[in-house]
Amino acid sequence: MGNNNPVGVFDSGVGGLSVLRRIRADLPHETLLYVADSGHAPYGGQTLEFILRRSVAITEFLLERGAKVVVVACNTATAAAIAQLRRQFDIPVIGIEPAIKPAVAMTRSGVVGILATGHTVRSAKFADLLDRHGRQARVLAQPCPGLADCVEQGELGGLRPRILLERYLAPLLAEDADTLVLGCTHYPFLTPLIERLVGPEVSILDPSAAVARHLRNRLEALDLLADRGAPGGEGYFTSGAPVPTAQVMSRLLGYSITLDVL
Repeated sequence: MGNNNPVGVFDSGVGGLSVLRRIRADLPHETLLYVADSGHAPYGGQTLEFILRRSVAITEFLLERGAKVVVVACNTATAAAIAQLRRQFDIPVIGIEPAIKPAVAMTRSGVVGILATGHTVRSAKFADLLDRHGRQARVLAQPCPGLADCVEQGELGGLRPRILLERYLAPLLAEDADTLVLGCTHYPFLTPLIERLVGPEVSILDPSAAVARHLRNRLEALDLLADRGAPGGEGYFTSGAPVPTAQVMSRLLGYSITLDVL
């Protein structure tokens, strides 16, 4: 018998849907519960203590709904809170981190650029990641204030995200970065715009595939995979304004969703 309890996924807002859609593609039989903490997004502008409190509260919310594992689909929350979540809760907690190791292995110019929030770039977890995997290349970390806000508001290709991206990409490209790491789960939704700005010679890495793969491995190892019957269901929750949030989430996912308020 499989374990048909849901997989919980949360992010500061809608960005973690980039991870959820990959989990759905790789694990079609799992039921997924997604929490967008849009009432407090983006986490990049919040204090570490606030992010930790929200991460604990949302994890408790998901556990109350039977979650067998929680995926922190937010780089900022992973850096700020995952150690505490793993200490406090006795279920698997899976985080996300910038894909520095594969980027360093991939670069031809020897220069890797990372687009991330300020909290992620300044975190001890990021410093440790750089120390472990970033020594074989020049790794340039670029904080991107305002970029996650564009995705939260459904602005994926307009003037505001373009101006911001041109500003944040310019110093990386000037240093000959040929590999870009998307260090925030919101940013994959801007990939088409980023590709137009950097051209075909620059590789773009989205870590959502690695998260989905790690989730599958953990579920298999702990015998927690769902039965291979009907496709798994989905449930969506937000702390933000439900109507505009549902509209943005439906656009990002490509299908209409029903959104409940936390």
